[in-house]
Amino acid sequence: MRTIGQHRDDLAALLAPVVAGLGAEELPIDELAGPGFGAGLGHRVLAAGVASPVPLPPFDNSQMDGFAVRVADAGQQVRVVEPIPAGVVPEPLEPGTAAPIMTGARIPKGADAVFPVEATEPGAFPAALELPRVTVPADLTAGTFVRVTGSDLPAGAELAAAGTPVTPALLGALASAGVTTVSVRRPLRVLVVSTGSELQGADTDAATIGDANGIALRAALAQVGADSRIVRVPDDVAAFDQALDAAVGDWADLVVTTGGISAGAYEVVRQALEPRGLAVTPVAMQPGGPQAFGSVVFGGDAGGGRSVPVVSFPGNPVSALVSFEVFLRPLLAAAVGLAPDRPTQVLPAASAAGSPVGKHQVRRGRVQDGAVHFVGGPSSHLLVHYAAATHLVHVPVGIDTVEPGDPLTVWSLR
Repeated sequence: MRTIGQHRDDLAALLAPVVAGLGAEELPIDELAGPGFGAGLGHRVLAAGVASPVPLPPFDNSQMDGFAVRVADAGQQVRVVEPIPAGVVPEPLEPGTAAPIMTGARIPKGADAVFPVEATEPGAFPAALELPRVTVPADLTAGTFVRVTGSDLPAGAELAAAGTPVTPALLGALASAGVTTVSVRRPLRVLVVSTGSELQGADTDAATIGDANGIALRAALAQVGADSRIVRVPDDVAAFDQALDAAVGDWADLVVTTGGISAGAYEVVRQALEPRGLAVTPVAMQPGGPQAFGSVVFGGDAGGGRSVPVVSFPGNPVSALVSFEVFLRPLLAAAVGLAPDRPTQVLPAASAAGSPVGKHQVRRGRVQDGAVHFVGGPSSHLLVHYAAATHLVHVPVGIDTVEPGDPLTVWSLR
C-alpha cells in the first residue's frame, strides 16, 4: 500500500497543470463583495496585478477632528474661520487663522498641521465651532495628525499582485483607489460523480437512499472556492460512460468520483475508467483505503475527446469526506490563497482506542477541557457522528492502541 504522502504528491502533480491553466474573468468589485462569489472568504484570487490609478490617500487629510493651522503660528492665538467638513475643497488657510476640520477632510493649502479639538476649552464639536479664537499649541510640529498624500500607496504603484486573495480589505483598498473591475482567476469546475444503483436520482427503479456523498462533497468543494455539479449514475458501465461523457463535456476541469473502486462485482468506476487510464492505488489509511487517480479522456468516440484528471474516493460517506480532507482539500485551498492545512493541535486522548497498526487511522472527535474525545467508532458509514465532530483525530501508522493521555494530532473542522 502507498502512504498518504505518496498519494497526495501524485494528486498534486495531477492537478498542478489544471490549476495553473485556469482562465480569468473580469468582475466588478461590487459583485465580488456580494453573496455567491466567495471573495469575502478569500475564495477568489487576482489573475492579474492591479496598479493604483491614484495615490492613497488621494489628498492630504486630517487624522482627527480638530483645527487645521500653520506651525508658524505655534504658541499664538489665532482667529477661527469657516469649518472644513469631509468632502469639500477648502479655501487656502491664511496666516493667523485656524479652520475647524473633521476627520478625513482635506487639509487646506497653507496649513501644515492639525491639533485636536480636545485641546480647546469646550473640548468637542459642535461647541468648539463657536470659538472666535483658539491658541495653537506651542509644541506643534509640521505634519502632526496629517495623513499625507500617497502615504499608503503612491499613484501607479502595485496595489495587489497576481495571485493575491480577494479579501474584504483588498476590496476596500480597490474601492478607495477608484478601481471598479478586476481580473480574477476562474473557479475550478468540479464534476462530482456519485455511483450506485441504490441512489435517489440515479435513474433506476431501485433507488432507496439519498446521495450523501454528492451533497457533502459539493459543500466541501464550496469551502475552497470550487464550482461543482453532481451527476448520479447506476452500477452499469455503459450508463456510466454515457453519463460522464455528457456531463464532463467542455465544462469540467476535474472529476471526483465516489464508490466503485473496491474489489466487488459491480465496481463501475474501476471497470469503466481503469482501461482508460485510471490507476487504482490503495493507501494505508482508515477510513479511505481504496483510492484511484489518473487522466482520463472523455467524449472520445469521434476522436475529439478531452483529457480530464479524475480523483476517485471510496463510496462510504465518512471515507469520502476524510479522503477529501486528507488529499484534495489542501491542494484546492492553496490554489485559491487559503491556508492549505486545517488548524492543527497536539492534544492528549481522553480515552482508549484501537487502531490497525499498518494504517494511518483518522477518527472523529471533539475537544473538551484540553483533551480530545472520540466521537463514535472508526466505521466509515457513521456520518451522523462525523457531523457531530469538530475535529479529525490522527492515529499514525505503527500504533495499535491509544491510551488515555497519549498525544494525538487533531485537525479543527470548524
